[in-house]
Amino acid sequence: MKYTQAELEAFLDEALSPSEMSEIEAELRSDQELGIQLRAIHGRRDAGVHSLGEIWRRHRVSCPNREQLGSFLLGVLEDDHADYIRFHVDVVGCRLCSANIADMELRQKEAAESAQTRRTKYFQSSAGYVRKSLD
Repeated sequence: MKYTQAELEAFLDEALSPSEMSEIEAELRSDQELGIQLRAIHGRRDAGVHSLGEIWRRHRVSCPNREQLGSFLLGVLEDDHADYIRFHVDVVGCRLCSANIADMELRQKEAAESAQTRRTKYFQSSAGYVRKSLD
């Protein structure tokens, strides 16, 4: 299988989906030409030569920041902005943004569980005081 320069650069940046990464890794074991191509890209990078696409990916120019992703999760973004984030995560498959969203969802869930536990403890610890004041 022939890969584009952009795909190989994304492979070196670990910016492909897990299935695409494993596909290239598997082919790399048997295809010497692919190994030569990857070494050439790596050598070019070490020499300081970078493509516009490579700079774009490396600096994650198209990635929303965590504040924007948090607003997306809360559902407070304008429709166009929310649609872009959905496209960026679902279609483009940005692993960094997907990981950020998963992290924020986990933290949100943990915070909700912690708040519920705290409320229960407050209620249980003050239940005796409330009964005494009602008597």
